[in-house]
Amino acid sequence: MVQMSVSTWQQPLPAVGSAVRSALVAEVAERVLACGDGRLRVGIDGLTAAGKTSFGHELAQQISARGRPVLRATLDDFKRPWRDRHRYDRESGEGYYRNAYDYEAVARLLLRPVAPEGSGACVLCSIDPLTQRDHREVVNQAAADAVLIVDGVFAFRPEINDYWNYRIWLDVDEQTSVHRGTYRDQTWAGAEAEAIHRERYLVAMRLYLTEVSPLRLVDVIIDNTVFDRPQIMPAGRDG
Repeated sequence: MVQMSVSTWQQPLPAVGSAVRSALVAEVAERVLACGDGRLRVGIDGLTAAGKTSFGHELAQQISARGRPVLRATLDDFKRPWRDRHRYDRESGEGYYRNAYDYEAVARLLLRPVAPEGSGACVLCSIDPLTQRDHREVVNQAAADAVLIVDGVFAFRPEINDYWNYRIWLDVDEQTSVHRGTYRDQTWAGAEAEAIHRERYLVAMRLYLTEVSPLRLVDVIIDNTVFDRPQIMPAGRDG
């Protein structure tokens, strides 16, 4: 069974992938499960629109099919509320990188409770990014053998990096990120979608890559440029 967040910021389950994609996701699922029989926390990171959420859904289905309970969450459900935006810049690239996410809440409400020694009582959504509703009272209980899969940019920042048992990086180039993100976000951003991706998200990601070098921290790098033909790449690349 896969427990989903109550957030209204939901992406549909991806279409059934090719045999190549299914085999790759299955291999990653086996690698995750090899980390142990207790609770596990999996982080999926990568440039905006790299396919993190879709991959997380696919991985959740593969792990669930192997008999382990799964919880799904996204870091977008742990951003600081818009009502507080007058207190800090979160709209420039640097402001978005430094101020948009509430890492203290991610650790306290989600990642620490799902540690093997934690209570298991976790919150999968803090603030709904669309409705701005506070969902911290909605508590899910993670079983003793549950696997928590969390997707989101900046997942391997120092504030939360030590909590992960397995780290996945979905790799696409900058142009692919901007193209996919612009297409995806036109429904709410309209004509400004491309500028938002180039001037905010891409600038933020470059800061992250420079300051953290997250690709050096990961367990697996997956080239996700072509949906039906993802490839596992050598780990340990510089970011």
